[in-house]
Amino acid sequence: MALELGTSEQAGISIVSVRGEVDVSCADELRACISRVMEHEAKGIRIDVAEMPYIDSTGIGVLVGTAHAAAEQGIAFEVVRPQRNVARVLELLGIVDELGVSER
Repeated sequence: MALELGTSEQAGISIVSVRGEVDVSCADELRACISRVMEHEAKGIRIDVAEMPYIDSTGIGVLVGTAHAAAEQGIAFEVVRPQRNVARVLELLGIVDELGVSER
């Protein structure tokens, strides 16, 4: 499944919607999209992964790096609506709190 990224804004929160698998072959696309969103100085960034069935270590590195960059800039960051298998990987890695993972 090819990666599709969408962006929108809701109440000052920038939302990046991820559809498809995130792996080493496309993680740079995700990184570039999130970087563009961060340039707009939103008060928060929400990564909606409801339609992302798989993420590898490279993609996880993008999310963790973004979470750290957002924290340094005082921007709220969260990853929302992960599918069960993705949520399990994030839990096993112990990064749920760091990424602000939630079901909403």
